[in-house]
Amino acid sequence: MGKGGKGAEAAAAAVAGAGEEENMAAWLVAKNNLKIMPFKLPPVGPYDVRVRMKAVGICGSDVHYLRVICCSSSSLTERMKDNVAYICLLFECVQEMRVAHFVVKEPMVIGHECAGVIEEVGSGVTHLAVGDRVALEPGISCWRCRHCKGGRYNLCEDMKFFATPPVHGSLANQIVHPGDLCFKLPENVSLEEGAMCEPLSVGVHACRRADVGPETGVLIMGAGPIGLVTLLAARAFGAPRVVIVDVDEHRLSVARSLGADAAVRVSARAEDVGEEVERISTAMGGDIDVSLDCAGFSKTVATALQATRGGGKVCLVGMGHNEMTVPLTSAAIREVDVVGIFRYKDTWPLCIELLRSGKIDVKPLITHRFGFSQEDVEAAFEVSARGRDAIKVMFNL
Repeated sequence: MGKGGKGAEAAAAAVAGAGEEENMAAWLVAKNNLKIMPFKLPPVGPYDVRVRMKAVGICGSDVHYLRVICCSSSSLTERMKDNVAYICLLFECVQEMRVAHFVVKEPMVIGHECAGVIEEVGSGVTHLAVGDRVALEPGISCWRCRHCKGGRYNLCEDMKFFATPPVHGSLANQIVHPGDLCFKLPENVSLEEGAMCEPLSVGVHACRRADVGPETGVLIMGAGPIGLVTLLAARAFGAPRVVIVDVDEHRLSVARSLGADAAVRVSARAEDVGEEVERISTAMGGDIDVSLDCAGFSKTVATALQATRGGGKVCLVGMGHNEMTVPLTSAAIREVDVVGIFRYKDTWPLCIELLRSGKIDVKPLITHRFGFSQEDVEAAFEVSARGRDAIKVMFNL
């Protein structure tokens, strides 16, 4: 990660430091190629801490950087018939290791959903001590730009974010990180739950942006990991009724078990939007005040825009297609507000409290666990990439 250096410079430092007690990390070294190799850490600064990683989850973005998928239109059609998920729509033809405009150009340590145990604290860190269990917020903003000064540090253009090129991630034995971005976990919150604060933060930030509350009927497009944590967040924010939509029946069954009032299976065909909006509206049984699109495809956004009531709000959470064709004019004349989110801000304290109080339980989302060997890392990413029954894959280091 961030404090551990960038790109080739850190890779060289890793080799140079191999004579010391080796800190190992999972490096993305090429397309479809992860290697556990040494990762040299910088000295702990006065306001830094050194953390031994204990739990690191795999995010979709980690998989997308690693897995290069090239689908012909015919093979794409065949995969869509299987309703494996929207993943095939996401990468119709990917030639680079990238997510949106973030491109991997040199070896990078992967991972950003993490929690661990403090092993060293800088002289200026007073709120943490050696042995504390902490969840880590993965982005270091500049605190000088207008976004940071205005309280929207998630939009900082100089953000140093775990495993976002060229900044290294946290799938390592140890990392160095600013102490003010490490949040102490209560005794009844596990390290795995602490690592889940990162994806949960996306759902919490989305619900805040969309003004979800006790009078808000909520539609969630997509029952992948982010859709499911957004479901949990919407419930915790008091939404009286939540309907969730996906192409995959297994994911919908998980959503039902987590408290969705209704789960609607849809197709991947754009021509089905009109009929599906009718079914979604029937399942809601009233107005859809807020739609949270956690997939980010033309069809899911079009469905959300059409299903949301006049004067309602659509929040764009997922980042599937970079460019989309959607019915904005019909949404505009109904004054449907469209807002976006990018990561999150000021969410860790609330997420930890929601976990501590039992208002949110993320444990059912952790479906697979692996150790930290070369074999485990390869197998874990294979499981995460296949989708289906894999929701959150977690490393226990």
